[in-house]
Amino acid sequence: MSSGRTRGIVVAAAGLAAATAILEPLRGHLSLASVTLLYLVPVAGAAAAGGLWPALGAAVAADLLLNFLFVPPLHTLSVASADNAITLLVYVLVAAAVAVAMDVVRRQRAAVGRARELAEVDRLRTALLDAVSHDLRTPLAGIKAAASSLRSPDLAFTDADRAELLATVEHATDRMTALVENLLSLSRLRAGVLSAAPEPTALDAVAAEVVLHLPDPEHTRDRVAVDLPEDLLALADPGLLTTVLSNLVANSLAAAPHVTVTGAADGARVRLIVADDGPGVPAAERAALFEPFQRLGDRGGAGLGLGLAIVRGFTEAMGGTVTPSETPGGGLTMTVEVPRA
Repeated sequence: MSSGRTRGIVVAAAGLAAATAILEPLRGHLSLASVTLLYLVPVAGAAAAGGLWPALGAAVAADLLLNFLFVPPLHTLSVASADNAITLLVYVLVAAAVAVAMDVVRRQRAAVGRARELAEVDRLRTALLDAVSHDLRTPLAGIKAAASSLRSPDLAFTDADRAELLATVEHATDRMTALVENLLSLSRLRAGVLSAAPEPTALDAVAAEVVLHLPDPEHTRDRVAVDLPEDLLALADPGLLTTVLSNLVANSLAAAPHVTVTGAADGARVRLIVADDGPGVPAAERAALFEPFQRLGDRGGAGLGLGLAIVRGFTEAMGGTVTPSETPGGGLTMTVEVPRA
Protein backbone atom coordinates (compact mmCIF):
# COMPACT_ATOMS: atom_id res chain seq x y z
CA MET A 1 0.00 0.00 0.00
CA SER A 2 1.37 3.41 -0.94
CA SER A 3 2.23 5.97 1.71
CA GLY A 4 -0.34 8.38 0.27
CA ARG A 5 -3.16 5.85 0.53
CA THR A 6 -2.09 4.95 4.07
CA ARG A 7 -2.11 8.64 4.96
CA GLY A 8 -5.62 8.97 3.51
CA ILE A 9 -6.89 6.04 5.58
CA VAL A 10 -5.41 7.53 8.74
CA VAL A 11 -6.98 10.92 8.01
CA ALA A 12 -10.33 9.28 7.29
CA ALA A 13 -10.31 7.25 10.51
CA ALA A 14 -9.20 10.17 12.66
CA GLY A 15 -11.65 12.55 10.99
CA LEU A 16 -14.63 10.22 11.39
CA ALA A 17 -13.74 9.51 15.01
CA ALA A 18 -13.43 13.23 15.78
CA ALA A 19 -16.66 14.10 13.97
CA THR A 20 -18.54 11.35 15.78
CA ALA A 21 -17.18 12.41 19.18
CA ILE A 22 -18.28 16.01 18.55
CA LEU A 23 -21.64 15.39 16.89
CA GLU A 24 -23.10 12.52 18.93
CA PRO A 25 -23.60 14.62 22.11
CA LEU A 26 -25.36 17.21 19.93
CA ARG A 27 -27.74 14.68 18.36
CA GLY A 28 -30.85 16.26 19.81
CA HIS A 29 -29.84 19.78 18.73
CA LEU A 30 -28.85 19.22 15.07
CA SER A 31 -30.93 18.16 12.12
CA LEU A 32 -29.93 15.09 10.12
CA ALA A 33 -29.14 17.34 7.17
CA SER A 34 -26.65 19.34 9.24
CA VAL A 35 -24.99 16.19 10.55
CA THR A 36 -24.61 14.73 7.06
CA LEU A 37 -23.00 17.94 5.81
CA LEU A 38 -20.50 17.91 8.67
CA TYR A 39 -19.63 14.29 7.92
CA LEU A 40 -18.46 15.41 4.47
CA VAL A 41 -15.42 17.05 6.06
CA PRO A 42 -13.56 13.78 6.85
CA VAL A 43 -14.33 12.55 3.33
CA ALA A 44 -12.80 15.67 1.80
CA GLY A 45 -9.76 15.37 4.09
CA ALA A 46 -9.23 11.73 3.14
CA ALA A 47 -9.44 12.61 -0.56
CA ALA A 48 -6.92 15.43 -0.19
CA ALA A 49 -4.51 13.26 1.79
CA GLY A 50 -4.78 9.89 0.07
CA GLY A 51 -6.83 10.08 -3.09
CA LEU A 52 -10.08 8.55 -4.27
CA TRP A 53 -10.22 5.12 -2.61
CA PRO A 54 -9.64 6.21 1.01
CA ALA A 55 -12.25 8.92 0.46
CA LEU A 56 -14.82 6.46 -0.89
CA GLY A 57 -14.16 4.20 2.07
CA ALA A 58 -14.65 7.19 4.38
CA ALA A 59 -17.95 8.00 2.62
CA VAL A 60 -19.30 4.48 3.17
CA ALA A 61 -18.12 4.42 6.79
CA ALA A 62 -19.68 7.84 7.43
CA ASP A 63 -22.97 6.69 5.93
CA LEU A 64 -23.00 3.68 8.25
CA LEU A 65 -22.22 5.89 11.26
CA LEU A 66 -25.03 8.25 10.29
CA ASN A 67 -27.45 5.36 10.04
CA PHE A 68 -26.35 3.73 13.29
CA LEU A 69 -26.06 6.82 15.48
CA PHE A 70 -28.38 9.48 14.06
CA VAL A 71 -31.22 7.80 12.11
CA PRO A 72 -34.15 6.29 14.02
CA PRO A 73 -34.31 3.56 15.16
CA LEU A 74 -30.97 4.36 16.80
CA HIS A 75 -28.14 1.84 17.13
CA THR A 76 -29.42 -0.28 14.29
CA LEU A 77 -28.83 -0.23 10.54
CA SER A 78 -32.53 -0.24 9.70
CA VAL A 79 -34.27 2.94 8.51
CA ALA A 80 -37.84 3.65 9.58
CA SER A 81 -38.46 6.70 7.37
CA ALA A 82 -38.27 6.90 3.60
CA ASP A 83 -37.04 10.49 3.92
CA ASN A 84 -34.11 9.35 6.06
CA ALA A 85 -33.31 6.59 3.57
CA ILE A 86 -33.23 9.17 0.77
CA THR A 87 -30.99 11.38 2.94
CA LEU A 88 -28.52 8.55 3.46
CA LEU A 89 -28.52 7.67 -0.23
CA VAL A 90 -27.99 11.29 -1.28
CA TYR A 91 -25.19 11.58 1.29
CA VAL A 92 -23.33 8.66 -0.26
CA LEU A 93 -23.71 10.14 -3.74
CA VAL A 94 -22.62 13.62 -2.65
CA ALA A 95 -19.70 12.23 -0.63
CA ALA A 96 -18.58 10.19 -3.65
CA ALA A 97 -18.80 13.29 -5.85
CA VAL A 98 -16.74 15.26 -3.31
CA ALA A 99 -14.16 12.46 -3.21
CA VAL A 100 -13.88 12.39 -7.01
CA ALA A 101 -13.61 16.18 -7.24
CA MET A 102 -10.95 16.38 -4.51
CA ASP A 103 -9.00 13.56 -6.12
CA VAL A 104 -9.06 15.36 -9.48
CA VAL A 105 -7.78 18.55 -7.82
CA ARG A 106 -5.04 16.60 -6.03
CA ARG A 107 -3.93 14.95 -9.27
CA GLN A 108 -3.92 18.26 -11.10
CA ARG A 109 -1.77 19.84 -8.40
CA ALA A 110 0.61 16.88 -8.52
CA ALA A 111 0.78 17.18 -12.32
CA VAL A 112 1.55 20.90 -12.05
CA GLY A 113 4.27 20.15 -9.50
CA ARG A 114 5.81 17.50 -11.74
CA ALA A 115 5.65 19.86 -14.71
CA ARG A 116 7.50 22.50 -12.73
CA GLU A 117 10.12 19.98 -11.64
CA LEU A 118 10.60 18.81 -15.21
CA ALA A 119 10.86 22.40 -16.41
CA GLU A 120 13.53 23.09 -13.77
CA VAL A 121 15.40 19.92 -14.71
CA ASP A 122 15.23 20.90 -18.37
CA ARG A 123 16.47 24.40 -17.56
CA LEU A 124 19.39 23.02 -15.58
CA ARG A 125 20.17 20.48 -18.30
CA THR A 126 20.18 23.18 -20.97
CA ALA A 127 22.35 25.45 -18.84
CA LEU A 128 24.70 22.57 -18.09
CA LEU A 129 25.07 21.57 -21.74
CA ASP A 130 25.61 25.15 -22.85
CA ALA A 131 28.16 25.82 -20.15
CA VAL A 132 30.00 22.53 -20.46
CA SER A 133 30.16 22.76 -24.24
CA HIS A 134 31.95 26.09 -23.87
CA ASP A 135 34.04 25.42 -20.80
CA LEU A 136 35.27 22.05 -22.03
CA ARG A 137 35.97 23.11 -25.59
CA THR A 138 38.10 26.09 -24.57
CA PRO A 139 40.74 24.19 -22.54
CA LEU A 140 40.59 21.24 -24.95
CA ALA A 141 41.30 23.57 -27.84
CA GLY A 142 44.26 25.02 -25.95
CA ILE A 143 45.64 21.57 -25.13
CA LYS A 144 45.18 20.41 -28.72
CA ALA A 145 46.87 23.49 -30.19
CA ALA A 146 49.82 23.33 -27.78
CA ALA A 147 50.32 19.58 -28.21
CA SER A 148 50.07 19.80 -32.01
CA SER A 149 52.61 22.60 -32.06
CA LEU A 150 55.06 20.69 -29.87
CA ARG A 151 54.75 17.58 -32.05
CA SER A 152 55.12 19.44 -35.34
CA PRO A 153 58.45 18.55 -37.03
CA ASP A 154 58.33 21.76 -39.06
CA LEU A 155 58.44 24.11 -36.08
CA ALA A 156 61.49 24.94 -34.02
CA PHE A 157 60.91 26.21 -30.49
CA THR A 158 63.18 27.83 -28.01
CA ASP A 159 63.21 26.55 -24.46
CA ALA A 160 61.08 29.53 -23.42
CA ASP A 161 58.51 28.82 -26.15
CA ARG A 162 58.35 25.17 -25.20
CA ALA A 163 57.91 26.04 -21.52
CA GLU A 164 55.10 28.43 -22.40
CA LEU A 165 53.26 25.80 -24.45
CA LEU A 166 53.62 23.25 -21.66
CA ALA A 167 52.31 25.82 -19.18
CA THR A 168 49.31 26.30 -21.47
CA VAL A 169 48.63 22.57 -21.37
CA GLU A 170 48.98 22.49 -17.60
CA HIS A 171 46.69 25.49 -17.07
CA ALA A 172 44.04 24.08 -19.43
CA THR A 173 44.21 20.72 -17.69
CA ASP A 174 43.76 22.40 -14.31
CA ARG A 175 40.65 24.15 -15.64
CA MET A 176 39.21 20.87 -16.88
CA THR A 177 40.01 19.15 -13.60
CA ALA A 178 38.28 21.89 -11.61
CA LEU A 179 35.27 21.69 -13.94
CA VAL A 180 34.91 17.93 -13.55
CA GLU A 181 35.38 18.11 -9.76
CA ASN A 182 32.65 20.74 -9.47
CA LEU A 183 30.27 18.71 -11.63
CA LEU A 184 30.89 15.62 -9.50
CA SER A 185 30.43 17.64 -6.31
CA LEU A 186 27.14 19.08 -7.57
CA SER A 187 25.91 15.61 -8.52
CA ARG A 188 26.69 14.38 -4.98
CA LEU A 189 24.74 17.29 -3.52
CA ARG A 190 21.76 16.73 -5.83
CA ALA A 191 21.74 12.99 -5.16
CA GLY A 192 21.83 13.55 -1.39
CA VAL A 193 24.79 11.22 -0.91
CA LEU A 194 27.21 13.78 0.49
CA SER A 195 28.50 12.87 3.93
CA ALA A 196 30.80 14.85 6.22
CA ALA A 197 33.34 13.47 8.68
CA PRO A 198 34.07 16.40 11.03
CA GLU A 199 37.37 16.46 12.90
CA PRO A 200 39.57 19.18 14.40
CA THR A 201 40.95 21.01 11.35
CA ALA A 202 43.52 23.80 11.33
CA LEU A 203 42.30 26.63 9.14
CA ASP A 204 45.80 27.82 8.30
CA ALA A 205 46.66 24.34 6.96
CA VAL A 206 43.54 24.36 4.81
CA ALA A 207 44.43 27.81 3.44
CA ALA A 208 48.02 26.71 2.74
CA GLU A 209 46.70 23.71 0.79
CA VAL A 210 44.41 25.95 -1.25
CA VAL A 211 47.12 28.49 -2.06
CA LEU A 212 49.59 25.74 -2.94
CA HIS A 213 47.25 24.34 -5.57
CA LEU A 214 46.04 27.61 -7.08
CA PRO A 215 45.70 27.41 -10.87
CA ASP A 216 48.31 29.41 -12.75
CA PRO A 217 50.30 30.05 -9.53
CA GLU A 218 52.75 32.49 -11.13
CA HIS A 219 49.91 34.95 -11.74
CA THR A 220 47.57 34.21 -8.82
CA ARG A 221 49.60 33.30 -5.73
CA ASP A 222 50.79 36.85 -5.06
CA ARG A 223 47.19 38.09 -5.27
CA VAL A 224 46.04 36.05 -2.27
CA ALA A 225 46.89 37.24 1.25
CA VAL A 226 46.30 34.80 4.13
CA ASP A 227 46.17 35.93 7.76
CA LEU A 228 44.97 33.04 9.94
CA PRO A 229 46.01 32.22 13.53
CA GLU A 230 47.95 28.98 13.81
CA ASP A 231 45.80 27.73 16.68
CA LEU A 232 42.42 28.35 15.03
CA LEU A 233 40.71 24.96 14.78
CA ALA A 234 37.35 24.16 13.23
CA LEU A 235 35.29 21.01 13.71
CA ALA A 236 34.93 20.30 9.99
CA ASP A 237 35.59 17.80 7.25
CA PRO A 238 39.07 18.75 5.95
CA GLY A 239 38.31 17.73 2.36
CA LEU A 240 34.98 19.56 2.21
CA LEU A 241 36.39 22.66 3.89
CA THR A 242 39.32 22.70 1.46
CA THR A 243 36.88 22.56 -1.46
CA VAL A 244 34.80 25.36 0.08
CA LEU A 245 37.78 27.66 0.52
CA SER A 246 39.22 26.74 -2.88
CA ASN A 247 35.97 27.66 -4.63
CA LEU A 248 35.63 30.90 -2.70
CA VAL A 249 39.18 31.96 -3.51
CA ALA A 250 38.86 30.98 -7.18
CA ASN A 251 35.56 32.83 -7.43
CA SER A 252 37.11 35.99 -6.00
CA LEU A 253 40.28 35.77 -8.12
CA ALA A 254 38.13 35.63 -11.25
CA ALA A 255 36.67 39.03 -10.41
CA ALA A 256 39.11 41.00 -8.29
CA PRO A 257 42.82 41.86 -8.27
CA HIS A 258 43.32 40.97 -4.61
CA VAL A 259 41.81 38.45 -2.18
CA THR A 260 42.25 38.29 1.59
CA VAL A 261 41.60 35.19 3.70
CA THR A 262 41.16 35.80 7.43
CA GLY A 263 39.49 34.03 10.31
CA ALA A 264 38.51 34.34 13.93
CA ALA A 265 36.83 32.40 16.72
CA ASP A 266 33.38 33.51 17.84
CA GLY A 267 32.24 31.51 20.85
CA ALA A 268 31.37 27.99 19.71
CA ARG A 269 31.79 28.92 16.07
CA VAL A 270 34.70 29.74 13.77
CA ARG A 271 34.49 32.34 11.01
CA LEU A 272 36.47 31.93 7.80
CA ILE A 273 36.32 35.14 5.77
CA VAL A 274 37.22 35.55 2.10
CA ALA A 275 37.12 39.18 0.97
CA ASP A 276 37.93 40.68 -2.42
CA ASP A 277 38.19 44.23 -3.74
CA GLY A 278 36.19 43.72 -6.92
CA PRO A 279 33.01 45.51 -8.04
CA GLY A 280 30.86 43.58 -5.56
CA VAL A 281 27.32 42.23 -5.93
CA PRO A 282 24.16 44.24 -5.13
CA ALA A 283 22.39 43.10 -1.97
CA ALA A 284 19.24 42.16 -3.92
CA GLU A 285 21.21 39.72 -6.09
CA ARG A 286 23.29 37.99 -3.41
CA ALA A 287 20.80 35.19 -2.71
CA ALA A 288 20.99 34.14 -6.38
CA LEU A 289 24.76 33.72 -6.09
CA PHE A 290 24.24 30.26 -4.63
CA GLU A 291 22.08 28.95 -7.48
CA PRO A 292 23.85 26.66 -9.98
CA PHE A 293 24.90 28.24 -13.28
CA GLN A 294 24.59 31.79 -11.94
CA ARG A 295 27.19 34.41 -12.81
CA LEU A 296 26.24 37.70 -11.25
CA GLY A 297 28.05 40.95 -10.74
CA ASP A 298 31.72 40.42 -10.18
CA ARG A 299 31.28 36.65 -10.34
CA GLY A 300 31.18 36.71 -14.12
CA GLY A 301 34.48 35.02 -14.94
CA ALA A 302 35.04 31.74 -16.69
CA GLY A 303 33.40 28.65 -15.32
CA LEU A 304 30.00 27.06 -14.93
CA GLY A 305 28.83 29.13 -12.00
CA LEU A 306 28.80 26.05 -9.75
CA GLY A 307 31.37 27.15 -7.20
CA LEU A 308 29.12 28.98 -4.77
CA ALA A 309 26.35 26.37 -5.02
CA ILE A 310 28.93 23.79 -3.94
CA VAL A 311 30.23 26.10 -1.22
CA ARG A 312 26.78 26.37 0.34
CA GLY A 313 26.02 22.66 0.02
CA PHE A 314 29.35 21.56 1.50
CA THR A 315 29.19 24.13 4.30
CA GLU A 316 25.67 23.10 5.32
CA ALA A 317 26.77 19.44 5.27
CA MET A 318 29.30 20.37 7.97
CA GLY A 319 26.66 22.14 10.06
CA GLY A 320 27.78 25.59 8.97
CA THR A 321 26.51 28.64 7.12
CA VAL A 322 27.85 30.92 4.41
CA THR A 323 26.86 34.58 4.21
CA PRO A 324 27.68 37.17 1.52
CA SER A 325 28.22 40.81 2.43
CA GLU A 326 29.88 43.93 1.10
CA THR A 327 33.61 44.41 1.61
CA PRO A 328 34.38 47.74 3.31
CA GLY A 329 35.62 49.97 0.52
CA GLY A 330 33.99 47.83 -2.19
CA GLY A 331 33.93 44.19 -3.15
CA LEU A 332 32.33 40.98 -1.98
CA THR A 333 32.99 39.23 1.34
CA MET A 334 31.97 35.62 1.92
CA THR A 335 31.83 34.52 5.57
CA VAL A 336 31.80 30.80 6.35
CA GLU A 337 30.84 29.81 9.88
CA VAL A 338 31.43 26.26 11.11
CA PRO A 339 31.58 24.70 14.59
CA ARG A 340 34.71 25.35 16.61
CA ALA A 341 36.86 22.42 17.67
